[in-house]
Amino acid sequence: MSSLLVENVTPRRQVSADALPLCSLSDLTDLPRVGFRGTQSAEYLAARGFELPDAPNRAVTQADGSHVVRLSQTEYLLLGSPADQGERIADEEARWELDHHANYLLPRQDSHAWLQLSGSAVSEVMAKLCGVDLRPQAFGPGAVAQTSAARISVIVINVGATHTACLQILFDRCSLEYFKAALLDAMGEFS
Repeated sequence: MSSLLVENVTPRRQVSADALPLCSLSDLTDLPRVGFRGTQSAEYLAARGFELPDAPNRAVTQADGSHVVRLSQTEYLLLGSPADQGERIADEEARWELDHHANYLLPRQDSHAWLQLSGSAVSEVMAKLCGVDLRPQAFGPGAVAQTSAARISVIVINVGATHTACLQILFDRCSLEYFKAALLDAMGEFS
């Protein structure tokens, strides 16, 4: 499994070979992802070796490149890493068993599509589609917004570093083609 590069938009002016494109869009929908919910989910995930966000609407990148997103007080979303094709997250989903603990599996592979928008113009692109301020000074690394973009519900996660903008966006899988087209249209100004 490899991520599909949908679009690379580069500026018209001459740039160095090492410069990042203004914006690129990758489809990560085939990577494993899974959710856990319940009052004992944090204990369960910590015991499995995950570093957890300390508050809702925050994300933490793990050492292997996967991400743990805290959506509420008791709900977590685990996103697989392209480095291992999401194997660690797929294994977590496969080994989970219902028991007496308040920790419930929430399969997300079939319900959520997953795109990654990266480059220096991501906040400008998203400003065309979303009312939330996603500029780096307002929406820094580890920030999570559960909002609306292009008239659909989305989860936007800033997984970039301080100087590298990278947003991962999850939404209803049935809307993949529609939302991808909306993003590509918004990116068009930067070609």
